[in-house]
Amino acid sequence: MAIQRWFASHSLAKTKKRIPRILCADVVYYFLDLPHSGIIASAMSINHHIKKTKNIIHRKRKEILISLATLFLIFSGILVLWISSFKMPDLGSFDNRVISQSTKIYDRTGKILLYDVFENKKRTDVPFENISLNIKNATVAIEDESFYQHNGIKISSFIRAVFANLLSGSFGQGGSTITQQVIKNSLLTTEKTITRKVKEWVLALRLEKVMTKEQILSIYLNENPYGGSIYGVEEASQEFFRKSAQDVTLAESAYLAAIPKAPTFYSPYGLNKEKLDERQKLVLSMMLKNNFINQEQYDSAIKEKVVFADQEKFGIRAPHFVEYIKQYLANKYGDTSMQQNGYKVITTIDYNLQSKAEEIVKKYALENEKNFNAENAAVVAIDPKTGQILAMVGSRDYFDKDIDGNFNVTMAHRQPGSTFKPFVYATAFMKGYTPDTVVFDLPTEFQSTCTPEGIPKNINAVISSSTECYMPENYDGLYLGPISLRNALAQSRNIPAIKTLYLAGIKDSIETAKAMGIKGLSDANQYGLTLVLGGGEVSLLDMTSAYGTFANDGIRNPYTGILSVQDSKENIIEQYNSNSETAISANIAETISDVLSDNVAKIPAYGINSPLFFEGKQVASKTGTTNDYKDAWTIGFTPEIVVGAWAGNNNNTPMEKKVAGMIIAPMWHEIMKIALQNTTGETFKKPEATNQSLKPALKGIWQGNETYTIDKISGKLATDMTPEETKQEVAIPNVHSILFWVDKNDPMGPAPINPADDSQFESWEYSIQKWLLNNPVPYTIKPTSYDDIHTVSNKPRINLFSPLADSTFSKDSRITTIFTVNSNYIISKADLYFNDELVGTSASSPFLISFIPSSTNSISSDGNNNMKIVVSDSVYNKGEISIPITIRE
Repeated sequence: MAIQRWFASHSLAKTKKRIPRILCADVVYYFLDLPHSGIIASAMSINHHIKKTKNIIHRKRKEILISLATLFLIFSGILVLWISSFKMPDLGSFDNRVISQSTKIYDRTGKILLYDVFENKKRTDVPFENISLNIKNATVAIEDESFYQHNGIKISSFIRAVFANLLSGSFGQGGSTITQQVIKNSLLTTEKTITRKVKEWVLALRLEKVMTKEQILSIYLNENPYGGSIYGVEEASQEFFRKSAQDVTLAESAYLAAIPKAPTFYSPYGLNKEKLDERQKLVLSMMLKNNFINQEQYDSAIKEKVVFADQEKFGIRAPHFVEYIKQYLANKYGDTSMQQNGYKVITTIDYNLQSKAEEIVKKYALENEKNFNAENAAVVAIDPKTGQILAMVGSRDYFDKDIDGNFNVTMAHRQPGSTFKPFVYATAFMKGYTPDTVVFDLPTEFQSTCTPEGIPKNINAVISSSTECYMPENYDGLYLGPISLRNALAQSRNIPAIKTLYLAGIKDSIETAKAMGIKGLSDANQYGLTLVLGGGEVSLLDMTSAYGTFANDGIRNPYTGILSVQDSKENIIEQYNSNSETAISANIAETISDVLSDNVAKIPAYGINSPLFFEGKQVASKTGTTNDYKDAWTIGFTPEIVVGAWAGNNNNTPMEKKVAGMIIAPMWHEIMKIALQNTTGETFKKPEATNQSLKPALKGIWQGNETYTIDKISGKLATDMTPEETKQEVAIPNVHSILFWVDKNDPMGPAPINPADDSQFESWEYSIQKWLLNNPVPYTIKPTSYDDIHTVSNKPRINLFSPLADSTFSKDSRITTIFTVNSNYIISKADLYFNDELVGTSASSPFLISFIPSSTNSISSDGNNNMKIVVSDSVYNKGEISIPITIRE
């Protein structure tokens, strides 16, 4: 008991809570092994050791604290000296604020002013008591909820910003209070440096000592930017709601508090109205959280439908394009920089084309509203060689509130209809299919869980058959049977397009579109075969830009609206630079351009003189209409210009059931005609000819896979002497779908061993065999004899009279060639070549053709030259002779 009493009265027992349990157990066991006197001695020794350890720890803590205090004093001293070296603005001259220099936006010439950000700058100061309490509370709630508690800066935000800035090295973290924002916007520059940030902190603390909270908040509310030339809450209230700042509702106050964070982005007249609505709700929730309003007020404000007043028309040209440029500048340089730094922005816009496009869009949109219930329209024009936007008209009238005219349809994501088809066909051509490849335009069931007749295979799914099965129609309700991919694309046939998408692959087709500039498409798993009919959503701007890749031989130039940006000191801080990259091969781009500019192939769908045709001009084009008739598109191009047009309704109501050519193509034609006036008339390069060594199905031979070649004139088997013009590859009839002959995963490889393994084979084959019952293919017997028209004996024979071989002429003398021809068939023409350069043609005997060597481009430098006469008869037999001559100076 004595031991227990001693133990309880000494420090070991008193401090055992701070000793690990394992240590306490060891001490107890140690005590049990000692005699009575040893226990006491050991306990006293342990107690002495603990006291000694505590003293050492206490001394070390003291030393560390002294060191930290010393470092803090040194750092504080350095900081004070550093801050004292700053040249601080004088708060006493607070009225002498930073003067904002206006940012001006020009057309591509730099002479036509499109918009002056601060022209007619509007700001109306009102006393603090004339500002709604809701505006004040909403602003404090969203911008600085502890405004009434801090002394200018929030210590927690200050420390967080210091560490964030030190780690990032950018000094962009602010944690700015309302007081700091007043200092930053009124007395300091917009540069992001640690010096400016420290000045902001110091001046905020000072300002809080010389001004009341109400005065600071009053300055903030009276000078805040609300977009464009609108400054101050009173001007904003009048502009947006046509009422004073003291009369706005709670819901309107929340909008006014939401906008200043990014006035361009959150503009109620811009593209991001939904984001503004989200931020307004955030403001209201912050007001509720901070007890500025109660739950009933919150609920009422959320339900209130706030209507913004019409935007005033003043000082702006090409308004949709200007808003697009303003948003770009705000995103890149910040709203404050755009509002204060006096930028001179030279854009890419061709204002002559822009102004005419605006007139044309309005004219046709008003006509379409009457005729087709399509009240709105939009257009984009781009230079495919640079990606520069030459015209952008986002609606028929930017200021027409009835149609949401300020909304820029060129950037809205909408279904493109058949204008998406070229990306699919391009992908198919990449894989080895050709414009001559044939698919069957027939009623076809594409859902593999349904029978070829369109009935669900699962008997339990019969009830939902209307939604499970998929048997689409062509826009005209007709089916043309076998059709080449060239004609299918040119005439915009739906069934062949869906089959082409299946052959090309959905994933690969989307990748092609993305590589060419289409940004709106998501994961391939979200789309089915309807993608080729415009099942995805894309913007007119992206689509027009992507078509520019076809126009530019597969080279993509991302669209841009900026040529240069200069600061107030005329330093160029941004300049257009080509950012081109190869998206698809030149031959694929040229193939698509060749198909889309093939007016003959388009005639069955559009007629001879449709709005897609331009006399004497080679223009490629594609139309598109969505299945629900909500969108009509036409996009066309030459190597020098791309113009994309859209018609429809902003509220997504359908138009009259007419094809796009009747709704939007005439408007597109008129704008394209004007745009072509500033081009040189450059034509498309011809794509490579179809490789004749391909398997028959890829070359367009659909009648069968076993073929032979005949001479079309004699009807007999072709020989080595049969001209290419008269050769024809003929199939022994054995008609099947292309899936019988081609493995879609390896089109260039061998035919599939079991075509039925393909999920689409059954339906495709069924529709073809059913079609053959009414459209039998005549059986042909392979000839056994050979072409006897194109023989050596039937070649035209040339009798030359002049000049004689090895004659000598001066380069400026006229050489006359005289000859006659003996032939078994009528001579169609005779051509004279000088060193393989065509210098003359004749069609009557005796033949006389003259030329002067110096007028050609092919005189040989060594004097040895060659003349060649080539004679062709009516069945393409050719005879020729060569005449060596000497040309001297």
